[in-house]
Amino acid sequence: MKRKISAMKSTSRRKQPYPRRSVIIADDHPLFRKGLKDFVTSSGEYEVVAESSDGEEALRLIKQLQPAAAILDINMPRLDGIAVAKEVIRQKMKTEIVILTMYEDAEHFELAMDAGITGYLLKDSAAADVVACLKSVLAGKSYISPMLSGHLMKRSLKFVKGLEKRLGIDSLTATERKVLEMISKSKSTREIAAEMFVSPKTVSAHRSNICAKLGIHGTNALLKFAIEHKDMY
Repeated sequence: MKRKISAMKSTSRRKQPYPRRSVIIADDHPLFRKGLKDFVTSSGEYEVVAESSDGEEALRLIKQLQPAAAILDINMPRLDGIAVAKEVIRQKMKTEIVILTMYEDAEHFELAMDAGITGYLLKDSAAADVVACLKSVLAGKSYISPMLSGHLMKRSLKFVKGLEKRLGIDSLTATERKVLEMISKSKSTREIAAEMFVSPKTVSAHRSNICAKLGIHGTNALLKFAIEHKDMY
């Protein structure tokens, strides 16, 4: 066993592509754990190197084996999956975390996202989604069960609204947002005026109002702000 562990550590340093990657599965239901293991290994791309029925053992195995990914049940004895994930992230381990959950509610989803977890799977669809999820998280991308995409959209919208409030963009009128959008495309005052069928003087007034509301001062400061936040208009 010791030889196997040391071999895994040495191959991880080489950073070469291998047909199989190491995975740990932690879930306190043996039958579910076995079924999930079968789906993971049947792809031929991943190797389940260890299993666990509780969070403390899962954390110990992650530290010892340093797998590419760990699939953790959100509810486990001794330490839950999110607590294990937080510790892995706090200690800056390289293992990517995938959380398994039977809960579809927003509260558990938000807890996982706030912890910095990039893989979040519903148990009901884990068999169908687990391989795609592993591929995503090991490529540095996030993966959320498609059934939970609504939570992700709401979270993104909540983040955007919070950012708009902090920047002051939420205080702009619809017309001022339109002007800001055109400024982000590097359009001149005259070009904006022609497109909006107003006078350049009116556009200049809008620009002044935008600067006042956003607290922007200085030459080209408005243009810089508009370009930096162009995805928000």
